[in-house]
Amino acid sequence: MQNDDVLIGSLMEESWLTVEQLAAACRVDPAWLIRHLEADLFPQAESVAGTWRFSAASLLRARRMWQLERDFEAVPELAALMADLLEEMDGLRTRMRCTGLE
Repeated sequence: MQNDDVLIGSLMEESWLTVEQLAAACRVDPAWLIRHLEADLFPQAESVAGTWRFSAASLLRARRMWQLERDFEAVPELAALMADLLEEMDGLRTRMRCTGLE
């Protein structure tokens, strides 16, 4: 298990990260996150009293998107689409494990 997995696994449903915390955890500039928020590429993000907050799912999504953009020079929208597909695959694998099919 990698240290990144421990961080993601330790976040609880009630725990939230700020823009600055998420940026630090992903090793990206907060401006990168703001641009992606403004483009509606983080559907799980919530704005509460004008402050953005992110769940563990957003942390994993941001890391995936940043890696795709960096490694494959993907445009943000394509990286978000790939993140959507990877999230769907994760959900299907979880359902398969729960039903004993995997």
